[in-house]
Amino acid sequence: MEVLLLGTGGPRGWPEPGCACASCASAVTRRVSRAPSAALVDDVLLVDPTPEAARQAAGAGRDLSRVRTVLLSGAHPPALPVAEGPVEVLGSETALAAWAADDRVRPLPVVVGDVVRRGEHVLRVVADGDGIGWDVRGSGRLLWAPGVGGPTLPEQAGPYDVVALGGGPSVAGRTVGELRRSGWVGDGTDVVLVGLGHDHGHPDALADLLPAWGVRAVPDGTVIRIGDDRDGPQPGLQGRVLVLGGVRSGKSALAEQLLAAQPSVTYVATGGTREDDPEWRDRVAAHVTRRPAQWRTVESTDVAGCLRAAEGPLLIDCLGTWLTARLDRHGVWDGAPVEPVEADVAELLLAWRAVTVPVVAVSNEVGSGVVPATASGRLFRDLLGRLNAAVAAESETVLLAVAGIPVPLRLRASP
Repeated sequence: MEVLLLGTGGPRGWPEPGCACASCASAVTRRVSRAPSAALVDDVLLVDPTPEAARQAAGAGRDLSRVRTVLLSGAHPPALPVAEGPVEVLGSETALAAWAADDRVRPLPVVVGDVVRRGEHVLRVVADGDGIGWDVRGSGRLLWAPGVGGPTLPEQAGPYDVVALGGGPSVAGRTVGELRRSGWVGDGTDVVLVGLGHDHGHPDALADLLPAWGVRAVPDGTVIRIGDDRDGPQPGLQGRVLVLGGVRSGKSALAEQLLAAQPSVTYVATGGTREDDPEWRDRVAAHVTRRPAQWRTVESTDVAGCLRAAEGPLLIDCLGTWLTARLDRHGVWDGAPVEPVEADVAELLLAWRAVTVPVVAVSNEVGSGVVPATASGRLFRDLLGRLNAAVAAESETVLLAVAGIPVPLRLRASP
């Protein structure tokens, strides 16, 4: 099977015509351009065509002369770039209504669950957000799901070869995780992000997330041939990652996004429940709501023990509250010696160094503030600063979250 990605952008492309937002302005400056998402499969199936589809195909050395079947997902207003008919167009009744008067079109309304055979291809209609997606099976298997809400698929049925997936940063990672958990995405699946637009932020906004998800973004005109060798992404997040940041910098959200595409994650919450503190309970509830429902939460300050016992991806949030709990436990605030806390730090570092599963730890960056007015504040700052430096030294990837933007301090080298 061969998939030619005619376009990989959102419904109006990227940058959007006439849009003056920072994302579109950056795309113009950087000469990043994406047409609305569309694809040509094996030169005979045209998916979500735009008026520019014929020109885009020509740019890849192809034409649309063999196309007799068009598939609509409802991702953007359809167009028929094929000069001669009749062409069979499959889509929802709503999408087909736009072509009711076009005598080149032979419409075939479809609903989720329908299966249609056309030549060597078997086409299954799947739910995809507010529209439909397409499960295309020929010499390989393609899932075309450009909607913003993510596809709804049954449980395990074997992995696809190629998945073209839409959705913004808050959706795409979770969708990949759900597809992995249900067996639709395997180690050999090429997952490509489509539907890219200014809601994804700056053109570089996904640069740190896509390798962690095992997903790639490719330019318009990319040809994917199933079975070909390719320089694809890493199979998801690997190694140890430290995410630093100040208050409300977006560090916890970034850590969660990095692990969003994992089938399952154990979330180690080190801050405790604090039932006598309503504001703290609200903070914890907001964090829980933001996480995927299948993540398992462990309330524990035994981070070293959690690292040693980990059998799958781990998120630790955060080292600052862990350190506070150790200071409390050993009575350091009341004048007890700090050596027991330093021993706990050494134990944590040993476990961090030895861990073999993907792990992300969050910590507060304390090096940019004023000198605390109290001795206890200065002690905490110094201990946490040294802890951050020691964990960073044993981490393949270190990111600093600033105003919601991840700044790479160290990135894991490609194997």
